[in-house]
Amino acid sequence: MAEPARAEPLVTLSGVGLSLGGRVILDGVDLAVKPGRIVTLIGPNGAGKTTLIRLALGLLKPDRGTVRRRPNLRVGYLPQKLRVDPVLPLTVKRLMGLTARVGTADRRRALAEVGAAHLERAAVQDLSGGEMQRVMLARALLREPDLMVLDEPIQGVDVAGQLALYDLIGAIRDRHGCGILMVSHDLHMVMAATDDVLCINRHVCCHGHPEAVSQHPEYLALFGPRAAGSLAVYTHHHDHHHDLHGDVVDEHGLARNERAAP
Repeated sequence: MAEPARAEPLVTLSGVGLSLGGRVILDGVDLAVKPGRIVTLIGPNGAGKTTLIRLALGLLKPDRGTVRRRPNLRVGYLPQKLRVDPVLPLTVKRLMGLTARVGTADRRRALAEVGAAHLERAAVQDLSGGEMQRVMLARALLREPDLMVLDEPIQGVDVAGQLALYDLIGAIRDRHGCGILMVSHDLHMVMAATDDVLCINRHVCCHGHPEAVSQHPEYLALFGPRAAGSLAVYTHHHDHHHDLHGDVVDEHGLARNERAAP
């Protein structure tokens, strides 16, 4: 069950900005994730979503603003991609214990929770996209995290598998009461169960609750009635425009730093 909204955040980013090689990656971003809440970052490729979660995790330091994490915060992380050499003899069992000593009971309990107990002796290279993501979720659960950070957890998974993973992520939140920070590249499709959505394109374009999916015939035909209830179309209205580089421009197409002084 989700923790009350008044709970203190697990991680808070305030006015965070980062530039690399003279290019602004993020500018003035605010973000907070509380226990029992699912926060989803959406935006186009190159918008800074992965950079933002790296800042939240402490893997990068911001040029501007502050990042605060709850003391002794335990984090479970599912990276965007895990590249495994196809000739490397790596089983799921070995993968689960690569970065920490894991007891047999804990490993099996985590795999069972995500529906992957039968994959313990399987070679990682032989897993399907959905199986791999379940194993990685199990690995993220090993530390009994307060916060789970999931970078595009449905990547490489078919539509049916995506729905199953969304259900699983929601169940993990409900069972453990952890906060979840999740990234999606899709501007149109996000979890209906998401509590908060941030649309970013270097800065926060907008944020709030996702809208419930409509009974549009195209969605019903593509995903079916059950899937339609699990997905939401996220729409918003900007009070500004972007150029091809993602910079904010006015109605004349001028960037902020190109506008004439009053």
